[in-house]
This record gives sequence, C-alpha cells and structure tokens, in this order.
Amino acid sequence: MKNLVFATHNKNKIKEIQAKLADRYALISLSDLDIAEEIPETADTFEGNALLKAQYIWNKFGMSCFADDSGLEVDALGGAPGVHSARYAGLQKSDKNNIDLLLENLKNYTDTSAQFHTCIALILEGQVYYFHGIIRGRLIRERKGANGFGYDPIFIPEGYDRTFAEMTLAEKNAISHRAKAVAKLVDFLNQIS
Repeated sequence: MKNLVFATHNKNKIKEIQAKLADRYALISLSDLDIAEEIPETADTFEGNALLKAQYIWNKFGMSCFADDSGLEVDALGGAPGVHSARYAGLQKSDKNNIDLLLENLKNYTDTSAQFHTCIALILEGQVYYFHGIIRGRLIRERKGANGFGYDPIFIPEGYDRTFAEMTLAEKNAISHRAKAVAKLVDFLNQIS
C-alpha cells in the first residue's frame, strides 16, 4: 500500500476518500504530518491554489499528495466570487457576510445562474495531474436550509428544487462538485495502481 497525502485536516474527507481507494493507498492528513499552519492560497485560479497546497507538501516531504480548491462562480458577476469565495466579504471568512455581499452585488441582475467548481491537484511521483468537478445551478435571494456551509443556503443545483443546505450531507455529497472531482481522482488512482 502506497502512502498519499491529502492536504486537509478534515478527517471526514479523509475517511470518505479512503473508503473509495480500497487497499491501494493509505491517506495521510496534514494533522498526521503535524502541519498546523495554513498553507497560502495566493493564486488567481482554482488550479493554482490547489497546486500551491500540493507543492507545499511535495517540497517539504517529497511525498505524493493532492489538494483541492473550490468556490462559487456566478455568471452575472463574471465568475466572482470564484477563488475568493471564502474571503469574499473579508479575511474573517464569514459565511453570513459573504452571502450578504453576494446578494447585494446581484440585486440588479435577473440572471442568477452559477456553478460550484472544485479542482484537485495531484502530484504523483513528481508528475502533476488535475481533476475538475462542476455543478451548475442557480442562486435564490433568501436563505433556505440549515445544513452545509458557505453559499449552500442560496444555491439550488440544476434538476433540484432544494438548496444544498436543505439536503442531507449524503444527498449533497452524491452530486456535489467536490464529489465529481474526487470520483475522477479515485478512478485515475485505481486505474494506475
């Protein structure tokens, strides 16, 4: 079994992906490596930020690894907030303030089409690979639901009549942008091992 670092502290994400990798890889988290500091995300694309995080691990430990970056892209706002989704309304990363600012910026638009986008950057034995996941949908102007995080209370995915925040975690994870990117990563890893 090969070791593979996932640049996250989230144990649930680790368990979820580990279950899909069978016995080919053993996932290691940032916590397992005693990395407490936040890895800088200073690029202007999801690919760039995911790669920065993966390269940090590769450069520091020389271990194969992957990292992800995600955000909300709103058509009427030219793809904003995009890579700035978590800090849209400031460095304090407030979900409430981010949604308030987004709705304020959308008030003069009728088109609320948007998409969530995840990019995973994998560095495997020095080679870089990217995996993308996108889910299209639309934004609503009032919050609905108590689950999820970020922009989930105002995002309704295409083909559904409920926001991400009105879905259970299992329902959201079955269709989300992150789930799509992870499925591509897992397929790739399972095919080459």
